[in-house]
Amino acid sequence: MSGVRVLAGTKKGAFILEADSKRDRWKIDGPFFAGWEIYHIAGSPADPQRLYASQSNSWFGQIVQRSNDGGRTWESVNNEFAYDGIRGTHQWYDGSSRPWEFKRVWHLEPSPLDPDLVYAGVEDAALFRSDDGGEHWRELSGLRNHSTGSTWHPGAGGMCLHTILLDRSNANRLYVAISAAGAFRSDDGGTTWLPINRGLQSEYIPDPNAEVGHCVHRLAMHPAKPNVLFMQKHWDVMRSENAGDLWHEISGNLPTDFGFAIDVHAHDPETLYVVPIKSDREHFPLDGALRVYRSTTGGNEWEALTKGLPQEHCYVNVLRDAMAVDRLDSCGIYFGTTGGQIYVSPDGGDSWSAIARDLPPVLSVEVQTFA
Repeated sequence: MSGVRVLAGTKKGAFILEADSKRDRWKIDGPFFAGWEIYHIAGSPADPQRLYASQSNSWFGQIVQRSNDGGRTWESVNNEFAYDGIRGTHQWYDGSSRPWEFKRVWHLEPSPLDPDLVYAGVEDAALFRSDDGGEHWRELSGLRNHSTGSTWHPGAGGMCLHTILLDRSNANRLYVAISAAGAFRSDDGGTTWLPINRGLQSEYIPDPNAEVGHCVHRLAMHPAKPNVLFMQKHWDVMRSENAGDLWHEISGNLPTDFGFAIDVHAHDPETLYVVPIKSDREHFPLDGALRVYRSTTGGNEWEALTKGLPQEHCYVNVLRDAMAVDRLDSCGIYFGTTGGQIYVSPDGGDSWSAIARDLPPVLSVEVQTFA
């Protein structure tokens, strides 16, 4: 029987939850790396036993860990993330210039084909690649060396490269998103980059239609339609039909279009999920009711999914990396909250149940399925 493994990064360690395909009984292991912030823990699609974790601490720094046995044991890999000879600056909140510096790894993206190939998105905004399971890292410096790089500035959480999407049909195509710079695409394996922000409007920056400077919270893509992208922006839910060349808004009837997480159903590239929160100042659900919204039409038309979710006195948030989907026949949707809950819907969002409670605040959720 097939199984499911949920990988949860939290503010005080990593947790691994496992169940069979029914997804009704869960075994929880952890915390791994107790007391450390685990910004992201990700598994290799090519080898379910290969996991990577980003372990961060304001005093001890940044460590990337690797497991070859599904998380039972871990080893620290080479953590030399040296910026590649660029001595330029970027813009700070107050308009002053600051030198680039390495702070933490926000996101790890293993290759769908090779368990030793993994990308790392870091703060300050840079992209690294390892071809040997993390033993050596090299910066894809064409991104940070982009002509607009000096104008990038931090979002509220820092200037983080938080999203990496790999096109399974084209090994040379990568997408990234940076807060607050925007979305970028490479068509040559990460050597050169194109800003893909046309159609975005951000009223809180000097030029609302600028080439860069937009606070993109998350990108999502279905492997079967890699030219169709979805975006949760600081405000607005967006869609592109042409690999990011042009975006249009699909917020439709959402009660609020501010949020962080967005994801796509495993088997239907026109079904997507978001978790709206009240505003950019009040990071909690509208009316204290936790609702996931689903569109089965690729956007614009949304329905609230509430069965099994708290509908009063709920003031949690769902962060940008804290939603995931599994690939079982009845697609499962998962998300974690800043209140320490992890919810699952084994039926595409129709009903929900908590598979973990009272964890530390959840920073990321990923899902693996395996035989």
